[in-house]
Amino acid sequence: MSPATTRGRWRRGTALAVLAFAALGLAGCQTGASGGAPDAATSVELPPLSELTPLEDPTAYEGPTTAVVGGPSIPPLDSAPDPELPVTVVSHDRGGEAEVTVSDVSRVVPLSLSGSVGELVHAFGMSGNIVGRDISTNFPGSEDIPVVTRDGHSVDAEGVLALDPSLIITDGSIGPTDVVLQLRDAGIPVVTVDRAIDAESSYVTAQQVADALGVGSAAPALIDRLQQAIADTEAEVRTLLPAEESKRPRVAFLYVRGTAGIFYLFGEGSGVDSLIRSIGAVDAAEEIGWEGEKPMTEEALIGMDPDIILVMSKGLESAGGVDGLLAAQPSIALTTAGQHRRIIDVDDDVLFAGGTRIPDVIDGLARAVYAPDSL
Repeated sequence: MSPATTRGRWRRGTALAVLAFAALGLAGCQTGASGGAPDAATSVELPPLSELTPLEDPTAYEGPTTAVVGGPSIPPLDSAPDPELPVTVVSHDRGGEAEVTVSDVSRVVPLSLSGSVGELVHAFGMSGNIVGRDISTNFPGSEDIPVVTRDGHSVDAEGVLALDPSLIITDGSIGPTDVVLQLRDAGIPVVTVDRAIDAESSYVTAQQVADALGVGSAAPALIDRLQQAIADTEAEVRTLLPAEESKRPRVAFLYVRGTAGIFYLFGEGSGVDSLIRSIGAVDAAEEIGWEGEKPMTEEALIGMDPDIILVMSKGLESAGGVDGLLAAQPSIALTTAGQHRRIIDVDDDVLFAGGTRIPDVIDGLARAVYAPDSL
């Protein structure tokens, strides 16, 4: 195994550990949207980016903003392809790869911390096959599907068994992992796919989910649509960028769980880095060589001195809003972002969703960064 592969797997594992731990610490706050943003399952129509008037200098703007993520811009397939079953696929379990044979996809339970697995099942036109979901899986009609995660993001094994699923697809981010895999011992095919944290990993995950559903041939077309949608959105975003390179904002992502005193800075390999690049901003964490997800230190944050701090909406809420965040971490007030109160919060359910929502997230972040008054 190459060093690059080893580092990539280590980063993905670290992200899973951090996000799973933190999500469990906010179990009671995992329903609905916050900060006035639309619910992730609601279709939102926004004017094209080309119609917005961007800030002349986004580094000088003052005040917080709640990002509004529109879409979904990529609709599911009009009709689900006919599954070719049985199919034998490779399950990427943490303990090693295992072959799993799937012979029935009529009753599917997708599980992922971000909801991306369920969203991909929906994208392939097979939402009608979903009989249970994690709390982050949101698409039109999903509200009628039973939630099988308790305490926020731990799986309710008895609840899953009660649904008599014919297939469980997980990205390993909802645990306990051993409990999920033990469902395989109960006779349920459990397929573990890679976790989608950015565009490149989403393409891989989309193919793996399609393979597990027996519709692998449908994946390339969906992936092509996603790639084109991301490229088109990035091209639109470039029209909003300030002409002067020095006015491109420096952005840092802070994972906040104020009630638990958790403050993590996310850097290279976390998934946020690719979003920051996609909106043409400067990744403040990358500038100081911050890799993965690590507890925030005052020295690191002050050294980054971001113009904008990006947070999750429920995380900001848990800290008591912008005022509470500044009080809990006085070092934030020493940054340009803190002095300008330039905190952008994004709906937890979509920021790390991966999959077909990536173009929508890029679009929403760009609006909040370059044209906040339009919101």
